[in-house]
Amino acid sequence: MTTSLHPDTAGVDTASDAQAACPVILVDDDADLLRATAQTLALHGYAVQAHAEPQVALDRLDDSFGGVIVTDVRMPGMDGLEFFRHVRGIDADIPVILITGHGDIAMAVQAMRDGAYDFLAKPYPSDMLLAAIGRAAEKRRLLLENRRLRQAALDSDFGEMAFIGATPAMQRIKDTLRHIAGADVDVLVEGETGTGKEVVATVLHRLSRRGNRPLVAINCGALPESVIESELFGHEPGAFTGAQKKRIGRIEHASGGTLFLDEIESMPPAVQVKLLRVLESRQVAPLGTNEERDVDLRVVAAAKVDLGNPAMRAQHQFRDDLYYRLNVVTVHLPPLRERRDDVPLLFAHYVGQAARRFQRDVPALSAAVQAHLASHDWPGNIRELAHYAERFVLGVLPPHEAPSAPHAGQAGLSLPERMERHEALLIREALARHRGDVKATLQDLGLPRKTFYDKLQRHGIDRQRYVG
Repeated sequence: MTTSLHPDTAGVDTASDAQAACPVILVDDDADLLRATAQTLALHGYAVQAHAEPQVALDRLDDSFGGVIVTDVRMPGMDGLEFFRHVRGIDADIPVILITGHGDIAMAVQAMRDGAYDFLAKPYPSDMLLAAIGRAAEKRRLLLENRRLRQAALDSDFGEMAFIGATPAMQRIKDTLRHIAGADVDVLVEGETGTGKEVVATVLHRLSRRGNRPLVAINCGALPESVIESELFGHEPGAFTGAQKKRIGRIEHASGGTLFLDEIESMPPAVQVKLLRVLESRQVAPLGTNEERDVDLRVVAAAKVDLGNPAMRAQHQFRDDLYYRLNVVTVHLPPLRERRDDVPLLFAHYVGQAARRFQRDVPALSAAVQAHLASHDWPGNIRELAHYAERFVLGVLPPHEAPSAPHAGQAGLSLPERMERHEALLIREALARHRGDVKATLQDLGLPRKTFYDKLQRHGIDRQRYVG
């Protein structure tokens, strides 16, 4: 039996809008009790879905469910505890309230330890059930709102931090970051200099539950071996010559937040041993003391080399056990030479940034600049491209690459052909600036929508390539 009851507010003092918007799934094989409970909840403003069979409720449930589940424990076939385990498999954060007999209380307490929201022992007053559902509904509402805000922040961060790219490799990386941002796992980021490893660390931090706590970064390759141990672990007064005051290390300072270890392949072997212990125990012992202090942190480590290659680990004297401990999730960032189709998008983004910062107009692209963008290998990757965009805006490129009038470098083309090429270039630049947003691009170019789409088709421009 499956029924849905929605509140009829005539003559009834119904609950708040938050309750009315909250669905409640009831599961009980006792038809009379199911009907009575459903009517009580409906009269108090809840949208009730009543099911006599747990499997029917599961078939209609997904992780977007915005309400509360109330289920009896003792049922034939699938009992309430098995049903609860299936619900956790769909979304572990859906609040489940268990209805038990007195003999099932110990079982219900264990279920709460396993993640159930609450339990009520029969017989229970209806106001107790209503109070439990009200608390659970508010918790679910806040959780879904946090998820929505986290996703909105993720979309925003990808744009704000120039995490730009339409190539398949970059789309896979964006998808990976979306999946792991909220998971409290350590991450290893590998990529050449300038590929955006710190951007990845920042995205993961901002979109995690730790986003309002510190993101503490340390470059392991920039600190002398004599200093890095104190920087990471801290020290007590008198721990070594010159240690006159207590110092909180970066690891302890990052507690509650994220620790970003850049160029971790440069970390001295002796420090690697101590870091491994911190990662395994989540405790840190400052120099000069045997006291171990608990730390709650997520570690994002970055390497310029492929630490997955044993020969590379041997060359950099990087411990295998530390590598395998860090390698819970690995994100490989490709160099620009392997995603050349993203170069125009990135260049347009950084040109726009530079023009705003320097308060300059965007110069016209010369054929030489376009050729350089297309053919250069960009060994410095995104960092090199960003600096090139700044020099382009400031007009300090080498003479053979200097910006020129739009018609330069187009000898042999008729005027209409030159105009067509220039028009296509302007449309691509506007799409890149606005990340494929049609409304903003139309306003920028001053074009009617139909004319805009006609031009996209004529020039063979795929707007979706600029979205992101």
